[in-house]
Amino acid sequence: MQKKTRNMIIAVCVLIALVVGALLIYNANKPAAQLGDKNIVVTVIHKDESTKDFTINTSAETLRAACEEQNLIAGDESEYGLYVKTVDGETVNEDNQEWWSITKDGEMLMTGVDDTMIADGEQYAFTFTIGW
Repeated sequence: MQKKTRNMIIAVCVLIALVVGALLIYNANKPAAQLGDKNIVVTVIHKDESTKDFTINTSAETLRAACEEQNLIAGDESEYGLYVKTVDGETVNEDNQEWWSITKDGEMLMTGVDDTMIADGEQYAFTFTIGW
């Protein structure tokens, strides 16, 4: 009986040593943390027609989430999602019929920032626009 108990204790100790060794090897060789899996470019075209490009590396699924990670956009919540009023620190004045036009690869989007799904390599633009 004592021999069985001793063998069992030895087996458990060997098993623990193997697990600890495996964890140490894994931690030493695990892949480095990676940035987001998508790179998108967002161009902001301001009222004075100056432009600024933002390269965003993100794991976000939507344009809104990616831009909010960078504090690039802000606005008002509506039943349709975020109504973008401020981009790169510039806020539109609705009394002057000002708004932000959003395009993807040069084409006007028919979705808002909440419903625009993003993929690696895409290019978006927020253009300060006057007139409905």
